[in-house]
Amino acid sequence: MKNILLKYILCSLLIGSIIYFSALFKLNLPNFLRFYLNDFLIIPVVLYSSLQVLKWSKNNKSYKISTFIIIYICTLYSILFEFVFPEFLERYTKDYLDILLYYLGGAVFYKLQQIEGNSIHT
Repeated sequence: MKNILLKYILCSLLIGSIIYFSALFKLNLPNFLRFYLNDFLIIPVVLYSSLQVLKWSKNNKSYKISTFIIIYICTLYSILFEFVFPEFLERYTKDYLDILLYYLGGAVFYKLQQIEGNSIHT
């Protein structure tokens, strides 16, 4: 499937923006959408952006982000947004479900990256 990762990221950005602006305009969304969906969507967006920079900087269009780096980014987000920031910034709260959602988002990115990589070679 050609460009499946790009399509997923564009949909994620659209959905994330709708959630953000609905909160900004005080539109009432279900709690799960308001508080959790963006945590699921953010890791693939960050990894995709990083992947594009790495493909360009390494001049390698078939470059893939390793499983280790995906896990590292999920762990970094978990530590920063669920343990460090809540200690110092009132806007952030510690929520263990967010950690699960970061890793699920990383797993989705990994799977889509594999699917897209396989379609390049077939």
